[in-house]
Amino acid sequence: MRRLLRPSYIPAVIALAVILTAAFFAERQNASVNEVRSRAMVAERLTAIRSKIERGITDDVQLVRGLAALIAARPDMIEADFPRVAREIASQSSYLRNLALAPDMVIAQVYPRAGNEQALGKDYRLIPQQRETALRVRDENRMILAGPMNLIQGGYGLSARFPIRVEDGTSGGRFWGILSAVLKIDQLYRDAGLMESELDLALSGRDGTGAQGPVFFGAAEVLQRNPVRLTIDLPGGNWVISGTPAGGWPHSPPNLWTVRMAIAFAGLLLLVPVYTLGRLMDERQQHITILTQKEERLSALSHRLRIALDVSETGTWEWDLARDVVFMDRRMQEIYEFHEDEDPGAALWRSRLHPLDREDTTARVHEALRTRQPYQIQFRIIVPDKGVRHIRSIGSPYTDAKGIQRVAGVNWDITADVAKTESLEEARRLAETRSREIEAARHRMEFNALHDPLTGLPNRRYLDQKLNALSLESLAISIFHLDLDRFKDINDTLGHAAGDQVLRHAADILRSKMRAGDFIARIGGDEFVVIVTNNSLPDQGETLAREIIAAFHAPLPYHGHECRIGVSIGIARQAEAETPEQLLVNADIALYEAKRDGRGRYRFFTPALKAAALTTKKVGDEILRGLERGEFIAYFQPQFSPVSLDIVGVEALARWQHPTRGLLAPAAFLETAEEIGVVSRIDDSILDCGLEALHSWDAGGVSIPKLSVNLSHSRLMDESLPERLEALDLPAGRLSFELLESISFDDWDNRIMATIKRIRAMGIELEIDDFGSGYASITSLLKLTPNRLKIDRQLVMPILSSNRQLRLVSSIIDIGRALGIDVVAEGVETRNHADVLRALGAHALQGYAFARPMSKEALTAFVSEQSWKAA
Repeated sequence: MRRLLRPSYIPAVIALAVILTAAFFAERQNASVNEVRSRAMVAERLTAIRSKIERGITDDVQLVRGLAALIAARPDMIEADFPRVAREIASQSSYLRNLALAPDMVIAQVYPRAGNEQALGKDYRLIPQQRETALRVRDENRMILAGPMNLIQGGYGLSARFPIRVEDGTSGGRFWGILSAVLKIDQLYRDAGLMESELDLALSGRDGTGAQGPVFFGAAEVLQRNPVRLTIDLPGGNWVISGTPAGGWPHSPPNLWTVRMAIAFAGLLLLVPVYTLGRLMDERQQHITILTQKEERLSALSHRLRIALDVSETGTWEWDLARDVVFMDRRMQEIYEFHEDEDPGAALWRSRLHPLDREDTTARVHEALRTRQPYQIQFRIIVPDKGVRHIRSIGSPYTDAKGIQRVAGVNWDITADVAKTESLEEARRLAETRSREIEAARHRMEFNALHDPLTGLPNRRYLDQKLNALSLESLAISIFHLDLDRFKDINDTLGHAAGDQVLRHAADILRSKMRAGDFIARIGGDEFVVIVTNNSLPDQGETLAREIIAAFHAPLPYHGHECRIGVSIGIARQAEAETPEQLLVNADIALYEAKRDGRGRYRFFTPALKAAALTTKKVGDEILRGLERGEFIAYFQPQFSPVSLDIVGVEALARWQHPTRGLLAPAAFLETAEEIGVVSRIDDSILDCGLEALHSWDAGGVSIPKLSVNLSHSRLMDESLPERLEALDLPAGRLSFELLESISFDDWDNRIMATIKRIRAMGIELEIDDFGSGYASITSLLKLTPNRLKIDRQLVMPILSSNRQLRLVSSIIDIGRALGIDVVAEGVETRNHADVLRALGAHALQGYAFARPMSKEALTAFVSEQSWKAA
């Protein structure tokens, strides 16, 4: 790795990084193009199927619509001649299975009669499966497409029902009856190609309910595979057809490996020459360094030789080339360990040379002899029983007075010097390595102290330094404060590893959107801060905020899951603050407002937001103080029997006895209480007040059969609620908890249902408050089985002027009666309201027509006077 970090290899490293980056984006682009092609192919085939379905159903419906118009114009003649006309219609239809004519909602004629006799005489109003649709046809005076569904006469089909109204001189005419047509849905499926399609298909939107309706053809899991969806427009509604390739979308393009091989080949063409060039340059530099070092050592040794030869233990020698005889002094013999009986010739000297040095040393000596130039060499010898010695030799060819060619020189043992040099070199190398490690560690410590280890972004400490260094007078800036939406959900469901991946992904998005000079920091959790210069924000940052929000909407794949997050942004500009620190506070206030508006939004700071934030904090502090002082009390509104007008119960309503603002209704404090998380404590206070009042009324002989207390969702989620209730003195069978319908009962888990079961085991009843304004479904009513439904006042108040509202309230009362649930009507403002609700069968009435919310003492006097019965 250290070798690759040398300067000569840096171009190769850069080339490799460029190749890998290009390969990554090429694969992404290839996958994107393949996905677009696949979806276009599926969309083309779905379009053909949709066209056949729309044409088949619409053509037959138009034929039947014409028959309905003919019957409306001449009801007596058509009713008598119905089989002939129906036969003509059927001969022109591709999918018509049968027709049924139902004057006054009773089936009197069918075509063909064979096989459909059992439908004759049936009253649509008495058929549970078809009653609602028939009544809608009559009341809404429009054709309604129902199904596909199981038919009364057997089989499976699509039903189209047409209202028939005849002229009687009134506006809109008189309702005469219904014409029903059943289409052969199976044949339509085959003709449209649904049965033989090579795609995985699903049709949804039974009864023409579109994307909100259930799947009635194909597999529901197709909807979970990111299918291509097309809307099938039908008379009276629409269906949705969804499709994917068989088995789902391919995970990789078919040409994946072709693209990869092409990229790899192109990368090699670029990388190999660059790497080879770097290697050659590195080797050249090494050779230059080695030669330089040798030259320096030789120069130093030559100098020392001249001044130390006489006093050093240097061996001298002389070589007679003609006789090949070498004359050596004693020191030379000691160095080479020659014995007196050995012939000191060139052959004996060569035998002592180290095998790895022998060829090079002899070659250099012969070269010196050929050129008649002095030489200086260093080599190793192997001394018997003494091991390897390092020798330095200097020689100079010359011709003596007799003309004999000779070479004279000196040798000395430098083994100790070599060992010392190697030791020093190793120590130097280790010191340099240690120094580099210490320097790198210092840089890492400084970086880690100012950066987030997960994302690599500056941290809160770095942000504080940045803010302290900014001068608002010299540089116009804006601060974006960002908070991720749904991050906690991903952390809780997929784990912290997924959360870490989301944070890194968020950091990458912000880096991609920022410009040079902008500052990005992660200040903790899922919060980020961006400081940008205003000269790069011509529109005050709105475009940048929208781009960031749009980028966060793209799903992040993680181990087979699609992590979908969003981001909320608060923006503060320089003109609204005197210091950078205050600018950051302003951005935080704007962020809080953005999250309150529904998340996935951006908001600019304004002085009004700051004032609202201060007001919210002030109200929150007062609420906490009010809880400590017992300022939250209960007011009670009676509930009356619609028949006898006797009080059948009271509802405990939260009121705040504010020390300066007087008595406050929930609208003045409930939202702030939810934000600071004290709604549960207020619930407990009102429950305590209600129970104390109930005991007081019992002691005073005031008959209050039942007490209803609101129970918030946060209190219901509290697992300690059953233990808290068990510790109270609860009146058996006289306490009821009201649950707001705005809570989605369908999403309750087993833990909440277990809490409700324990509450009921204590004899506490359940009511659904504001029914008709929230999420409660018939299924949830069956699951929860409340004791009472309280119809929302917004539904009750218009019943005197709106027949539609009247029918809606009547339907709710009918539903309650069918499920064995009592129905309480709220918002009873007048006695006329009370009379209508009594006629509809309501079980209890509550509203200003009888009594407003009042204190415990006022209710005691109110019950004693019985004034509402005399009104």
